[in-house]
Parts: sequence; C-alpha cells; structure tokens
Amino acid sequence: MKILVVDDIPLMRHVLINMLRNLNYLDIVEATDGIQAFTLLKKQSFDLVITDLYMPKMDGKDLLNRIRNDEQLTSTPVLMVTCEDNSKTIKNVIAAKVSGIIVKPFSLKCLADHLNHVLATANKS
Repeated sequence: MKILVVDDIPLMRHVLINMLRNLNYLDIVEATDGIQAFTLLKKQSFDLVITDLYMPKMDGKDLLNRIRNDEQLTSTPVLMVTCEDNSKTIKNVIAAKVSGIIVKPFSLKCLADHLNHVLATANKS
C-alpha cells in the first residue's frame, strides 16, 4: 500500500510516518502542502492520502476538493488529520466527501482503527 502523508510541519509528518511504519505501512511519500501533494498525485498512484487540514498554499480541504473533482483521483481515500474541533468545520470537511477524520492528538490504536475503517470502506466501492 502506497500512502501520501501531507503536513506542513516536519515533526508532525515524521510522527505520523513513524506511526504508519509501526503498523507495517512502509511505502510512504511526504508532501509539505496541498500543492506539492496534488502534483505528486498526478504523477504517481497512491492508495491513500493522509493530510492535515490547515496548511499554507493549499490546505487539506482544498486538496480534498481537487482530489474529489479529478476524474482519475476521485476514488482515492483521504484521511484528514486536524486539531480542529469546531463542528461546522468538521461538517464542511465531511460534506466534501472525506473518507475519515482524526482529531489530534491521537494514539497508534486510533490511527490503526481509522485506517482499517477507511480501507475497508474503500475496498467496498
């Protein structure tokens, strides 16, 4: 499984990547913002995108919208990671057809549970 991890904060990317490696996900590519992520998505095939919500240049919601509006990428599962707990913001992300949302901080078990759910749902499609 090839995963694209998108976050503008290097420490957050590395924490998430280490958690993914602990769960035996080893094919991981990093991006620092939505623009870089979308460029990578157009050049390579990914099984899952895990993105932060708030980033400069292009945030996670704009990246999600671009993925959902792209004929070749529309079915790519997107897991949103955020420290946002405002229900209106979360509802907007859900309305944009995000595959799952994890609120920071989260545990390894929480990440594993969300990955299992998102991937099981994606495999049914």
